[in-house]
Amino acid sequence: MTRAFSESHPLQRLFRGLTESTFMTELGIGDPRLVGYVANLLANFVPTQAIWSIRNQDGQRLTEVTAMVAEAESAPDSERRRECHRHVGDFTLFWTGVYPEALTRLRSTESADHLIDFQQQGKRSYYLASTLEGDEAPILRRLSCEFELCAFGLSCVRREWERLETEPPPGPLRPLLGA
Repeated sequence: MTRAFSESHPLQRLFRGLTESTFMTELGIGDPRLVGYVANLLANFVPTQAIWSIRNQDGQRLTEVTAMVAEAESAPDSERRRECHRHVGDFTLFWTGVYPEALTRLRSTESADHLIDFQQQGKRSYYLASTLEGDEAPILRRLSCEFELCAFGLSCVRREWERLETEPPPGPLRPLLGA
């Protein structure tokens, strides 16, 4: 996964710190690769265009999980399939963990995603991405196995950043938190 921000950027540091602290204290997970992946996911989705980054062969932005999965399945090479499946995993983990209240809208009756179970599809997509060659295969396999736990961890991270909005720390992070 590429980074939206450098490792030293205050927003990247905020997400890394919140994720490390929350995953360790709330979940007992101290795996730096898993925590780093989840923290990077949060930072990468700050620019909202990254959430909708998968495009079809005509260059149209794909906004539904079913269309993203179809793009992965029809991809001409394993690199594109891995990219699409990883993105579906990231997309479903993000919405399931950080903004579960948005799932009702994302799965409206007018959407092709109406019958999609975001957790099951996320687990499946991370698993499929992990079966394709790549350095991230072990972490993607772990995300597949521990999807629900990571989604819960993300909900805890959100709770912490919302708490920081009402009780901001002193220093350089204060402007990032709207204080």
